Amino acid sequence: MRVRNRADAGERLENSPVVFLQPKYNKGKWKEIFGNNNPIHLEIGSGKGKFIHTLAERYPDINFIAMEAQPTVLTFLLDKVEETHRQNLKLISGNAEDLLEYFADGEVTQLYLNFSDPWPKTRHEKRRLTFHTFLEKYETILNNKKKIVQKTDNQGLFEYSLMSYAKYGFTFNKLSLDLTNSIYEEDNVHTEYEDKFIKKGNRIYMVEVIKEK
Repeated sequence: MRVRNRADAGERLENSPVVFLQPKYNKGKWKEIFGNNNPIHLEIGSGKGKFIHTLAERYPDINFIAMEAQPTVLTFLLDKVEETHRQNLKLISGNAEDLLEYFADGEVTQLYLNFSDPWPKTRHEKRRLTFHTFLEKYETILNNKKKIVQKTDNQGLFEYSLMSYAKYGFTFNKLSLDLTNSIYEEDNVHTEYEDKFIKKGNRIYMVEVIKEK
């Protein structure tokens, strides 16, 4: 998500008690940080945070972690958290490649991948967040019934992801080729990108996959 830089982004993130700039030091300690034993849901690439902040408001008995690589973008979500004082939402400045440094085995209950970069060129396949090396990381940090929920407007990435999940042993629990007009839309929480794509008339694809231990 391209946004104008905020000059005070770095300072704000450094001084916020809900932002973790060095999450590797919190590996295995996230329940302690939240102060309870509630399940932890993680969104990779949270953008400005409309999706995960709405979930945090809707489900106070679930702990949410938003992970975003771009500091300025992360400050927009910080705006929301500071305004509403959400106690069940923490922010990470980090990258998916380093997930195993941030979370202990089985520390996360559910994972969200919303409108990830499709990396359409074949030579960039390894960067797609549903490439098998990422699925290996997800399986490690997820506990019990390992659940991933993905949304995208990119048909190519969606088809690739379905094949990747299947090859890696995930089972399809929910699937929609047109989420906006599906039975799942009633409970669907939109992202900023999702609203933008729907206005353009783009179809939204969704899949929920699980993998038993």
